Amino acid sequence: MSARPYTGSLQPAPVSTSAARDMGAFTFTSGGEWFGLPISSVFSVFTVDAFTPVPMAPPEIVGLINLRGTIVTTVSMRQRLGLAREAKICGALAVGLQHEGENYALVVDDVEDVIDLMPSQRLPMPANVDSSRNALTRQIYYLEDRILSVLDLSALMSFSSSTRPMAGLASP
Repeated sequence: MSARPYTGSLQPAPVSTSAARDMGAFTFTSGGEWFGLPISSVFSVFTVDAFTPVPMAPPEIVGLINLRGTIVTTVSMRQRLGLAREAKICGALAVGLQHEGENYALVVDDVEDVIDLMPSQRLPMPANVDSSRNALTRQIYYLEDRILSVLDLSALMSFSSSTRPMAGLASP
């Protein structure tokens, strides 16, 4: 169980500072879509070298990895979107996140930039978006010619209690 640090740049993309920003977002792609995470929750980008599967875990949980001496739960972004899991986890890019005191690794297709999001770029949540996808989305922004879905970390890292290992079993 190990991981190698990503050697790409995590520098913010240039952006106008004439207006107050909504938030800084770390952007990535998964399943052909563009997503963002609050930059305050991202602590690392790395390549997954090895992982240990977790028996009876929800399908979104890839397994556990050792990230610089810390055991981290690894989540497949594709599976969270209801898509087929990545063909190969070893060698895949992962984003290190911290949420509610826990560390996670989110396996993604590609990483992009750190950007500032402006209130003028914010869009209302479309009514025609699938409810399960809508539940994972905190906010939507229109940037140049692309739509960015900023993810809700609480929803992203919540897994159905019916799919958790040993759910519903009484403690001895």
